[in-house]
Amino acid sequence: MNLPNKITISRICMIPVFIIVMMLDWGVWHINGVDLPISHFVGALIFIIASTTDWVDGYYARKHNLVTNLGKFLDPLADKLLVSAALIILVDLDAAPAWIVILIISREFAVTGLRLILAGGGEVVAANQLGKIKTWTQIIAISALLLHNLPFEWISFPFADLTLYVALFFTLWSGWDYFAKNKHAFSNSK
Repeated sequence: MNLPNKITISRICMIPVFIIVMMLDWGVWHINGVDLPISHFVGALIFIIASTTDWVDGYYARKHNLVTNLGKFLDPLADKLLVSAALIILVDLDAAPAWIVILIISREFAVTGLRLILAGGGEVVAANQLGKIKTWTQIIAISALLLHNLPFEWISFPFADLTLYVALFFTLWSGWDYFAKNKHAFSNSK
């Protein structure tokens, strides 16, 4: 268990903390006409810190030649778990449309299933550049939604909503790309 894999596991361990914080009621900050529950602010910080570890573990693994099959498997799994938990909470808060969240999470399940099929054949596929863009657009959208679109809400610019649609676009595109590049997994299966 090398350091990048430990960082990835720490990201997974932050998910229950994030969920618990989001369920708490610590009051509301009234910031220039925008109400921001304190638990949503703290939850956003936890989410952002956990998301940042995605970059840290990858950078460290590449820099020190510590890329492992376990890391290739755990890193995208940790991302999917963190993003799914946040999106489900956002639906519960009426901050994200359920249909968008269903599409995003469905794509994540489908790609995870494909990864399992590939792993059964001895292939472990690391995330590609399009998958990384997908992950970061999701992180930006979720962070903006958790922060109730602040500071953009002050100028009535729907940044959080727009980034959610951008994240949906990259989620669907990267899912299609992943299946297109790995369609051999289905032709080889019996």
